[in-house]
Amino acid sequence: MQVSTRAVLTAVLATLVAVGGYLATLTFGELPLAVVVGALAVLFAFGWPMLTDLPSRPGSGAVVALGGAGAVAVVYLTVGEPFLRALPVVFGAAIVLTFINELLRTDGRSHLVESVSGTVAGTLIAACAAGWVATQRAPGGAGLVIAGALALAVGSAVCALRVPGWAGVSITTGAAVVAGGLGGAVLRGLDPVAGALLGLAVGVLVAAIHELFDRLPALSRVPASLAATVLPVPVTGVLVYVVGRVMVG
Repeated sequence: MQVSTRAVLTAVLATLVAVGGYLATLTFGELPLAVVVGALAVLFAFGWPMLTDLPSRPGSGAVVALGGAGAVAVVYLTVGEPFLRALPVVFGAAIVLTFINELLRTDGRSHLVESVSGTVAGTLIAACAAGWVATQRAPGGAGLVIAGALALAVGSAVCALRVPGWAGVSITTGAAVVAGGLGGAVLRGLDPVAGALLGLAVGVLVAAIHELFDRLPALSRVPASLAATVLPVPVTGVLVYVVGRVMVG
């Protein structure tokens, strides 16, 4: 899958998150957003073991999927703040499942350290998707989710231009800042400065992920490409939550 294709697909997925955030402002509550990000966490889990060349791909993928979907479900069901208080329990359970997965291996457990660390890292990334749901439930949540997803969509779309080096990083970050600022200007509960700062954080993250995974040989395989395409969405979830709590409260 080409870089431009992955970038456009990431922008589409971010748009779906924005739609889920908007639906939460109507009569649907947080359920549509939780379903979207939970499904993306599972989709990410499908390709992560191949992207990172883990030796036990079915087991590692199952652990990452359970950790991501479980984190989203727990945050969605949490009553009252802090909304992420049960997240460490889910992550701890996923770590236990990681070791169980290694014990069940029958291939001599080669590359044991890489397998454990890669599975735990993938679970952490998938669990970050719960940040979108937590953001939606926080003060100014709808505006934060929509502005953050908009900045992610625009920044990812700009990556499709394939501008090399620092110029590409600057253009991606600048586009995300503009998108976040415009979102902050028109969305209730958010101001342009907060939106621009949110866009700055998201833009830097998108550019960094693009540079980090762009040259991996595993991206020639569809599952690995899907994981790299989905990856910015869950990671951005917890980033939007943290920045939102600092800027909005």
